[in-house]
Amino acid sequence: MKKALLFAALLLGTNPWAMAAESVGTASGNADAQFKAIYTAEWAWRTGKAGASAKPDNSRLDTADAQSQQQRLDYWQNVIHELDGIDVKQLTPEDQIDYAVYREQIANLLAEQQFKQWQMPFNSDSAFWSDVGYELGGDRLRTVDDYKKYLDKLAQIPKYFDQQIDNMRAGLARGFSVPRAVLVGRDRSIKSVADLTDPTQSSLYKPFQQMPTSITAADQAALRGQAQQIIRNEIIPAYAKLLKFFDDEYVPKARTTLAAEALPNGKAYYAQQLKEYTTLDLTPDQIHQIGLEQVAKIHMQMLDVMMQTGFKGDFAAFLQFLRNDPQFYAKTPQELLDKTAWVAKEVDGQMSRFFGHLPRARFTIVPVPDAIAPYYTSGRGGPGEYLVNTYDLKSRALFNMPALTLHESYPGHSLQLELAEEQTDQPEFRSNGYISAYGEGWGLYSEFLGNEMGIYQTPYQKFGYLTYQMWRACRLVVDTGIHHLNWTRQQAIDYLTQNTALSPLEIANEVDRYISWPAQADSYELGYLKIRELRANAEKALGPKFDIRHFHDTILQIGSVPLPVLEQRIDRFVAEGGPEPQWPCDCGKPEHAD
Repeated sequence: MKKALLFAALLLGTNPWAMAAESVGTASGNADAQFKAIYTAEWAWRTGKAGASAKPDNSRLDTADAQSQQQRLDYWQNVIHELDGIDVKQLTPEDQIDYAVYREQIANLLAEQQFKQWQMPFNSDSAFWSDVGYELGGDRLRTVDDYKKYLDKLAQIPKYFDQQIDNMRAGLARGFSVPRAVLVGRDRSIKSVADLTDPTQSSLYKPFQQMPTSITAADQAALRGQAQQIIRNEIIPAYAKLLKFFDDEYVPKARTTLAAEALPNGKAYYAQQLKEYTTLDLTPDQIHQIGLEQVAKIHMQMLDVMMQTGFKGDFAAFLQFLRNDPQFYAKTPQELLDKTAWVAKEVDGQMSRFFGHLPRARFTIVPVPDAIAPYYTSGRGGPGEYLVNTYDLKSRALFNMPALTLHESYPGHSLQLELAEEQTDQPEFRSNGYISAYGEGWGLYSEFLGNEMGIYQTPYQKFGYLTYQMWRACRLVVDTGIHHLNWTRQQAIDYLTQNTALSPLEIANEVDRYISWPAQADSYELGYLKIRELRANAEKALGPKFDIRHFHDTILQIGSVPLPVLEQRIDRFVAEGGPEPQWPCDCGKPEHAD
């Protein structure tokens, strides 16, 4: 979802490159100015803020048709060409970091167009039809004009869906589709809208339930009436049309293979996906071997903790015990949310020991929406929200909640993303960017920090931490097993079942996610191992001068970057003696945080 949210605003107009090139041409002879002109023009075009875009003032939905996709391809090819014309050594140190991040970002966008990723606009984890609400921006409506623009975009959804259906048909025709094996039940989120009889029950109507008091009662009533009419007459039928296509055409014609390497030009496609998600030059075989080594290492740690519980039996019996004993599971959704909140508050009390700089923003804990909960992951964190899945409580072990909470909220995703939003000296392509190896590596490292914070207080919680560590190590084995070594879905399920204490539902959902989202699963463990490596090197080099708060602040200050760029930054941190980083924004120190 994070990737879909980042690029959901992408829009093209007629001959946009001509205007961007003209802007770039004014900066000849100055590498920094030339580079800034390129990324400023491209970002404005990408997000619909430029006159060259067909989406002025962000007032239109994305266009997804084949012609627009070709324009994207042409545009980013030109951007790469212009970037290659810059003498990187002439850039300032700060701009060299920006350049490294930006060029990789553009290269990935270009690769997606070259492989026609847009012909497969969903996976088992997220989809355009459930993510469309984010692009509408319903949480940012303040004035009557804001609501009118929202209604305009709402009315564009049927056309947008038609374009996506055409794209998926083109993908089916060339064998580029989500595997049929993971499509069972994935129409539920479409059906939840298609079957509505009351338009006010749609999540797209939510912005109209509580409107600003600055809008008059008469205007509120008129806007609500328009919203209900559009949802009833246009949105619900659009979802019904999509549902019919999905059930009657897409599922029957979807490919029966699983591997990314079985797709058209599949070996090159999978290699590119690995590079995008890991930011490292590793082959599938190398990643598979790293996974096997980590699985063996973590298994020995799990055996030690199992002995601490006093359990009498072998490892398989212990996993069975953990999956079935009622003591480990909440009895109500509210109990699960309450225990999650308790962990989050325990973490809150430890933050100042490990971080010298905290954001002003705060997150809340909310349940995953019912429409997607059956196949959604156990939790997902971001700035402002930590989503907790309360569906099928017997699949949500309480001993896993500390590790999950550390990863998704503080000090994991919520903290990292809130700090990124508060940066003021970085270009928007960085502050709004998300590189999986960095972000997910930090999330997994945050689980590790739970040991030093004292969050894992029982042997079972420690085992939950280890089963989450094992889960991510297994991903290296399973992802490469599926997409490179031709593993079956059952092989992947068996491997996770034998090595982790995850529930059967979680395992099935996760395997389907890995099948339909090649390489993304590899970013977690590889990013985590790199951060652990960088910390060990810094501790050894700096000795008593090493300050854990300065180290963490330095990682978070640089923002989402490729792992080689992060390594260069920590090398400089060590060379400079481990100083406290200077933040560009007045976001507050811990003693002044909200």
